[in-house]
Amino acid sequence: MAKIIGAEANIGIAKEAVRGTVETTATFWMPKAELTVDDKADMAIDDSTIGVIEDARCQAVVNKFAEGDFAGSIKLDFMGLLLLSTLGSVSTSLDDPEATVNTHTFNVLQSIQHPSLTLFIADGENDFRHPLGMIASYGISAELDSFIKVNVAFRSKVGVLEGGGLTPVYSTDDFCGFIPKDMEFKVATDVAGLDGASAIGIRTIDFTIEKNVEDDRVLGSVDPVDINNKQMSIEGSMEIVFDDTIAQAFKDDMLGDIAKAMRIKMVNSDVTIGATSNPTLQFDFNKVKFTEFTRNYGNGDIVTASVSFKALYKQSEAKMIEAVIINTVDSY
Repeated sequence: MAKIIGAEANIGIAKEAVRGTVETTATFWMPKAELTVDDKADMAIDDSTIGVIEDARCQAVVNKFAEGDFAGSIKLDFMGLLLLSTLGSVSTSLDDPEATVNTHTFNVLQSIQHPSLTLFIADGENDFRHPLGMIASYGISAELDSFIKVNVAFRSKVGVLEGGGLTPVYSTDDFCGFIPKDMEFKVATDVAGLDGASAIGIRTIDFTIEKNVEDDRVLGSVDPVDINNKQMSIEGSMEIVFDDTIAQAFKDDMLGDIAKAMRIKMVNSDVTIGATSNPTLQFDFNKVKFTEFTRNYGNGDIVTASVSFKALYKQSEAKMIEAVIINTVDSY
């Protein structure tokens, strides 16, 4: 086997038509900044003794799986499949807001079987297809002076060896992702008020959707029969320059136990799709409470505040989060 560098490894995804049945072709190949994926095994050790002081003489594999993580700048074509597997459901409005440009709205599916993916790992030598891929966590992170990134952890069945048979094909469009100027952050009393709310200047923000995935295992097999998501949680944090108005308001909301709606929206106005539209990714959180407020006093530095938050299910709106993508993909 030839030696390679990490940049030569590729990751692709496809939605499985039949849960746990490997797809043959990747729908999207994802440009990456970081990638790890490995097949793993759980071992059982027989601790029966036979009159010697050595600890064990028998060990056997009792569970086989694969897990890993991926990080990179946000490309909207494959982002829809990641969000579909993360949240569970999607509704698409074709030719909205204009011809050839479509709006995809993602919501939480009340099921422990969110859509599964086949993961494709290709490095030119030993390529693998991993069936029953499930998103374990999905996160967005934005900070000054770098592209906004998506961070995904996943779990799947052990990969099927392809022997170099996969051929990655990447999108040829000029959309490189979102940078800090493309982001808009808002809070309001409720979701209905977010459109009219003023944007708030923040320095960094990140959030993570945890899926708490778990293997469904049965006697008679070392492979999981399913990989299920369980309770979903969302937490995040941001940094803001401290002042007596906006920053203090977050502290007052925390101490007053006041819930707010929150929006994180990215629009790349430098790229046009259709005639006049721009690539867009938006997250609305129906109910957020701020859980920690810390001022950072560095000698010689502008005082900043770190604010942590947790998203909650808002019963009156039957929702915790909604995500929207505007791009030229017809369906997910």
